[in-house]
This record gives sequence, structure tokens and C-alpha cells, in this order.
Amino acid sequence: LDELALLVDTAGADEAGRLTQKRDAPDSTWFIGKGKAEELKALCLEVDADTVVFDNELSPAQQYNLEKLLGRTALDRTAVILDIFAQNAHTLEGKAQVELAMSRYRLPRLRRGVSGALSQQGGGIGTRGPGETQLEVDRRRIMKRITKLEGELKNLGRTRLEQRKSRDRSGLSSVTIVGYTNAGKSTLLNALTASGVLVQDRLFATLDPTTRRLALPGGEPVLLTDTVGFVRRLPHGLIEAFKSTLEVASEADYLVHVVDGSALDPEGQIRAVHEVLEQIGGSRVPELLVFNKADLAPEAVRELVEAHRGSVAVSGVTGEGIDDLLRVLSDRIRALSVVVELFIPYDHGEALAMVHREGEVVSTAHEETGARVRARLGDASVGRLRPYVVATNIPNDVATAPTSTAE
Repeated sequence: LDELALLVDTAGADEAGRLTQKRDAPDSTWFIGKGKAEELKALCLEVDADTVVFDNELSPAQQYNLEKLLGRTALDRTAVILDIFAQNAHTLEGKAQVELAMSRYRLPRLRRGVSGALSQQGGGIGTRGPGETQLEVDRRRIMKRITKLEGELKNLGRTRLEQRKSRDRSGLSSVTIVGYTNAGKSTLLNALTASGVLVQDRLFATLDPTTRRLALPGGEPVLLTDTVGFVRRLPHGLIEAFKSTLEVASEADYLVHVVDGSALDPEGQIRAVHEVLEQIGGSRVPELLVFNKADLAPEAVRELVEAHRGSVAVSGVTGEGIDDLLRVLSDRIRALSVVVELFIPYDHGEALAMVHREGEVVSTAHEETGARVRARLGDASVGRLRPYVVATNIPNDVATAPTSTAE
């Protein structure tokens, strides 16, 4: 329940007490047993709590029955996460995504009020039947809003797609930072790129993707994107609503998976991130595990690095391990790129400039009519330079071998 307490605190409430129950299956009426529900009511009166939060998902009927029995608001984990997202959404797309998720969540939870049976809109001439109840009006209004939001997000998605195509045309590899919420992803982005992204010690401080250009040690530039943090049992409605935002992870060339090395259960956080990546189609993208906050828990981070071969330990705050991270990431990205050989006439200087700008030049040989260049390039760059390509997929040992020059 510690994580739920942190979620409640982030949402702006104070924890007044805790109650747990072990059951083989949830009660269909109150989720917890009737006796435990009465015990919960007594606890609420004792600590003067006005809201009860469950670390599970409540059905609309269970939520209604609990509120009726307890005489106070009953929320589930999903409602708390949605509230936090609503507080932290700042862009037009972010706000629309959160509102869509909240509308879908509220729709099945609409209830007829005490006077609902009498609150009907008069039929009148040209209408059918006795009119609509207030419940029907509310449901129709929310469904209309959902349809409108879906349309807006579809248009915003097209804009994002065009931006992504523009980045693809740049020929730069894309690297996305993923990880559990509050693992230090934005801090790491700032440490790598000096981008000045908002950093807060709170859950889901970042909802909107931020992309910055990063030069790796070998000289090759990449696009580095920070995105929304994941959490255990991330509500499916949020995943659906934030699909276009989360796609930056599934469409990346490489993932930098940041883990809070000082957390109580880092292995559980790793599994939770992998589960979300599986849902959004990002599990196929290669990843580099980065254990952050080495300054807070150096021994724990060292053990985690030893347990996960190929991982890196860093501190986004002090800068410890950043050089190692850049070197390893550079090697990983380089291993993914295609080594091609190009012959570029001397009077086509713009093509040679493009090779240097978009890739890593391995070797250059000057011949009578042009330059023979071997370089690591992305697929988009290879496509644009196709007229100059004379060989592709050159093995690394051959690619790095010295090339003869013309007399």
C-alpha cells in the first residue's frame, strides 16, 4: 500500500489510516466482505476520513454500494491516477487525452439521482415518448464529448505523425527514455542534453513527450525523447487515451529504460514497465537498462548492475556514470546502423555534407573523380543517398579497414 499512499499524496490528499483484507475473490457487492466494510466505516468515523481509496479497480456497482454504506466518497486506484494526470496535463493533446480517459471512466458510473425518475425533459410536439431522464441526458452528453475528443486526438495524431515523418527524414536514430514514474527520466534527459525540462520529485510530473538532439561520443547525433512514466496496473483506459503519446516508445530505434536503483522493489518496477511496453508494441525495441540514483543507494545500484549484464549505473543529479552511459549507448546504436560504401563525385559536395551530418564516417578514400566513403547511416539516409551507394551491409571489420587512395 506504500505506492497507493504515494499516489494519494501526489493527488493532494493526506493518508489517515489503512485497512487490508485477504480474500480468495472480491465480494461482488462491496469488493471487500460485509464485515470488513463495517469495520472500514468505523475506521472512517474514528479518523474523520471523507474519502476511501482502494488499491484495486472497483466496478461501478461496487463503488455505488460502498459509498452508500460508508456515507463518503469511495475511489479506486484508477480514479486517483486519472486525477494526477489531470493535474499534470499542460498541452492541448495532453489535456484532451486525460479528459477522454476520464470521460470513459465516468460513463458507466453515472447514477440516477434521488429525483431522477421525475427529472425528465418534456416531450412536446415533434418528439417521441415521454422525454429523457437526467441520467440519459448526462450519458448522451458524455458520449458526445467522447466522440468529439476522439476526433480532436485523431487530428492531433496526424500532426504528430507528420512530425515523426519529418524526424525520420532527418536520418537520425531515435532513442526514447522509458521507465517507472519518478525514476528520474527527466533528470537524466537534462543531464544528457541540458534541456531544462521540468523536474519534480513527484509521480507523473511528465505527461507530454519532450525531444532533444544528443551528440554521442562518436559524433553521431540522435534524437532523445522523454515520455510519460509507467506504473503498476496502469489503467487500460489511460493506455488507450495516451496511445499516440506512448507510440514514441514503440517506434523508437532504442529504449533507455531508467530504473530507480534506490526503490524498494526495482525488479517489480522493471516488470511493470515491460508489461506496459508489451501492451503498446514496444517490447520488440532493444533496450539499455540504466539504474539511476546511484548517489542515493550506491551498494544497491552496484548489485543491480551485476545482476543485469550490460546495464549501466548513473546519477542524473551528480552526473556520475553519464560518460559510461553515452559510450555504451553509442556502441549499441552503432551496432544497429548499416555500414554502406558510397562513391560521391567531387562536384556533389552537398551529398558528402549529408553523410557527415546524418551518419558516422568510417573511412574516406580520395580517387580521381570523387571520394569513396564508408559510413554508418540510418535507413532514411541510405534511401536519400541511394544514387551514390555502391555497397551495403559491409561487415564491421571490413568497414574499419583502411581504404587505398589514388596516386
